[in-house]
Amino acid sequence: MTLALVLSGCASGPKSPPPSPQRDGPPLSVPPNIADLPEVVPQIEPIRQGGPNKPYVVLGQSYEPLQGDVEWSEKGGASWYGNKFHGRRTASGELYSMFGLTAAHKTLPIPSYVRVRNVRNGKEVIVRVNDRGPFHPGRVIDLSYAAAVKLDIAAHGVGQVEIARLTFDEIRSGAWQRGTVLDPDPTSLAAQPAPARAPSLDTSATARAHTPASRGFWVQLAALSRRDGVDKLQQRIADQLSGLLPLLAVFHESPHYKLQAGPFASKQEAQQAARQVRETLQLQPMVIERR
Repeated sequence: MTLALVLSGCASGPKSPPPSPQRDGPPLSVPPNIADLPEVVPQIEPIRQGGPNKPYVVLGQSYEPLQGDVEWSEKGGASWYGNKFHGRRTASGELYSMFGLTAAHKTLPIPSYVRVRNVRNGKEVIVRVNDRGPFHPGRVIDLSYAAAVKLDIAAHGVGQVEIARLTFDEIRSGAWQRGTVLDPDPTSLAAQPAPARAPSLDTSATARAHTPASRGFWVQLAALSRRDGVDKLQQRIADQLSGLLPLLAVFHESPHYKLQAGPFASKQEAQQAARQVRETLQLQPMVIERR
């Protein structure tokens, strides 16, 4: 993997020239319930050999990613990246979604699951590391926009956090969810009124941490000549069908920017999602298969 690809998803490191001069930031219209996105359930995923886990050099500094299932904890600054990099490829080759719960780290194995705790307010979130960075002094992790919102860091830009990698044993045994704010007391939870939610898709992928590789069945919502038109459509989806947000990806296939949701495990699931899109958003989606 080239250095440019390794760095393409992380806002704190040097980038390839962007297609437009826009600065990074939040969505044009912040979804009202983004802080209520489902928490990620960690999974045991094989640590990739080579690729994003090969040693690399940035700004004259050498980095050697960890290779095994190791314990790791760290404290420092957390930043985030958002709209400018939405739909671009991360170091892992997956597509970055600012509405997913992912992060970039300089040396943790890809993929890894990490618990991030905001030191200031005690809020926590589990994220999946699939990118490299940040390459800025004092910062230890670059969060997706959604993760930063959950930690109440997005508005501040940078926040002090504690991070800890979840080992395979912790994931396998379920120990990762005990005694934390991600495992709330069921009595107090039941006493709280359920928050109002926008319509959501009936899909098992609502808690997915990332947008995977592109193969599979997709629902194409639009193919537009300008990226800002795609961004505006994403804001409309955020307002009217927020359950679709974690599934969205933008594919730049010249001369079009294609906004698609997926991938779905079967054509039938994709067709069901397309019907919901048609009924809720009054669009004319089409189901396609990427091989």
